[in-house]
Amino acid sequence: MNLRDKLRAVGGTGGSPRPAGEASTDCRHFAVYRPAEEFPGAYDLSAETLRMMSDRELPEDLDPRRILYLDTETTGLGGSGTVAFLVGMGFLGDNGFEVHQFLMRDYPEEPYLLKHVAAGLGKFDVLCTFNGTTFDVPLLESRLLMNRMDRSCLDLPHLDLLHMCRRLWKLRLGRCNLGRLEEVILGKPRVDDLPGSEVPQRYFTYLKTKRMELLEDILKHNAQDIASLCVLLNHMADLYRHPEKIRFSEDVYSMGRALEKLERTEDARRCYRLARRGRMGDLAGSALAVSYRRTGEREEAVRVWQEMVRERRGGIEPYVELAKYEEHVRRNYPAALEWTEQAMIRLSEPSLRADGTVQQVQNELQYRYQRLKRRIKEKEQDGT
Repeated sequence: MNLRDKLRAVGGTGGSPRPAGEASTDCRHFAVYRPAEEFPGAYDLSAETLRMMSDRELPEDLDPRRILYLDTETTGLGGSGTVAFLVGMGFLGDNGFEVHQFLMRDYPEEPYLLKHVAAGLGKFDVLCTFNGTTFDVPLLESRLLMNRMDRSCLDLPHLDLLHMCRRLWKLRLGRCNLGRLEEVILGKPRVDDLPGSEVPQRYFTYLKTKRMELLEDILKHNAQDIASLCVLLNHMADLYRHPEKIRFSEDVYSMGRALEKLERTEDARRCYRLARRGRMGDLAGSALAVSYRRTGEREEAVRVWQEMVRERRGGIEPYVELAKYEEHVRRNYPAALEWTEQAMIRLSEPSLRADGTVQQVQNELQYRYQRLKRRIKEKEQDGT
């Protein structure tokens, strides 16, 4: 049984495409069902975890079954003539994951497709896409408006996984398209997948020939995209709940930065502490100390800088910060001078000479050194 036959079997619509010119009363509907075990942790996803990952306002009692995963296949990459000829929508059911796909077999069927999309959106509390903020949602909004249909169905809290994934993995991976994330993060590379660049031409060929087999790869590609959204969201949620599971220092440091931007200070600090063990230790230590300084916990910040000095991490930054602390907070100018001298010695080490700003830093340290010498002398004179 090929994919088309399988889709017919579960979709309930069956039959051959309607001959060209025959009046259409609906678009084509397909349904694909996948077992719950392919989506570990999906039914346990909580609104609290999602709030750690996103700045969106979410329902307090969010049920993961009320999240709609959406992806479109279109006739092009932009412009007013671009149309979504296939819209897939997936969600968790009681017994697994369902994907419902609505296919526009020709342009007159677009209103019917949009009607199903609007009805589907109206049944859910949260929308989840991959780059939907930039592409899918604006496209659907414009098509609804052009067809004189209500676009308020799109007014759902929107989790755009592209941006969430970039915050977490871009530092290590660079490129964060869905295929790369499936391969590197989920460990499930696709085989014989239709490249997205070939989708529009394949559809245009279908419009000329009405050969449904031309769309089988597109339907499969779309269904896999939607299923991957659910798997990826829940994998990411598990990492946010348990950052100690993260293997790469870059990722846990990036998570800390993301959490700090969302003002999840304690969660961010937890990530920075974990990241200090790896190759991102310099940046993580600095971020942890700055976090303490920002909230007025200066003694905690000092403790981190002192640990960085003992570990010889962070270059001259911890020395400079300790010098500032002694000068401006404790008014202990001799101690500040000592930290400044150590920073100057550290800066002279060969490993730190590659930085093009070394001369500027040297000038700043020299200025600090001279200022502290003057203050010490002035204090001694006042004492006499």
